Amino acid sequence: MDLLLRGKPLFGELHLKYDDKTGLPAIVALHNLKLGPGIGGCRCLPYTSTDDAMRDVLRLARGMTYKAAISGLPHGGANAVIVRPADLPESGARREAFFEAFGEFVDSLGGRYLVAEDAGTTPADMNAIRRCTPHVLGSEAGSGDPAPSTAYGVRRGIEAAVKHRYGRDSLEGLHVAIQGLGAVGYRLAEELHALGVRLTLTDMRSDRVERAVAELGATAVAPDAIYAVEADIFAPCALGSVLNDQTLPQLKVDIVAGAANNQLAEDRHGLLLQERGILYAPDYALNAGGLINVASEFEGYDSVKSREHQTRIYDTMLHIFERAALAKLPTNVIADRVVEELLAAR
Repeated sequence: MDLLLRGKPLFGELHLKYDDKTGLPAIVALHNLKLGPGIGGCRCLPYTSTDDAMRDVLRLARGMTYKAAISGLPHGGANAVIVRPADLPESGARREAFFEAFGEFVDSLGGRYLVAEDAGTTPADMNAIRRCTPHVLGSEAGSGDPAPSTAYGVRRGIEAAVKHRYGRDSLEGLHVAIQGLGAVGYRLAEELHALGVRLTLTDMRSDRVERAVAELGATAVAPDAIYAVEADIFAPCALGSVLNDQTLPQLKVDIVAGAANNQLAEDRHGLLLQERGILYAPDYALNAGGLINVASEFEGYDSVKSREHQTRIYDTMLHIFERAALAKLPTNVIADRVVEELLAAR
């Protein structure tokens, strides 16, 4: 497998674990610990192959390095993925044992990796992990579910994008197309609805869509139709690589700003967005609210200080947009430069 993405080595260490007793297959990637111990989620999904799982964890670990650095956190980047067995239950003793085994794996890394929730895992899973290691954040005994903080940070970043693009402070009356109504996507939809935003939504699960239509007065479209919705903002809040050669020509928006990680299939898609006059909010800077919240546990959780830090995502995004405009470069290139300058200074 090619372990290079974006032309740069993607990780410093790669650790693999298979537990015979529980059937746990897990991978942890430690990308860069220059700023401190690595923080990253544990993603538990039914990957179609080990190669797919490996590629995902490598991209995610790099993203966490950049997300922590651009957010001013004293942490490096890491991430974990678990290839979810088809028969893993949603709850119960077997699931708890499964994540306890993962906790033992995390503990063996000696505190260099601090695990938190991600797609396919829950605060209850973090509780099970905590029974076997102290190196876990976001459990029910800690700051809890990071999704509300992620959604709040994305909303603040959207407000910054609107300020930069339209010169306005209010989101009222704008039209946002949201892809994905999971824990973060639905909360983002709720926040935007409360601010007077008109919503068009999609998700692979019809029950989530039906709920959004009923509760938020949203318009629903088929999953593949979301890219061609004529709106002000497209908010990808599902999985990665959704901005690619097939989807970009369909976009009819001024801004792309969403919660999903690794939205650009390749770096060059940031340039294609710029050439089309679409303002792109680099995902790892925009969706850092959840990371900021769980990271605050490391030194003693303070919900007020955490929210203040999340609020500053607005300023981070404005800085990226303004610097990109001055340099006439894609926003993803500028965001990477900001991080690389920070890392080089240490």
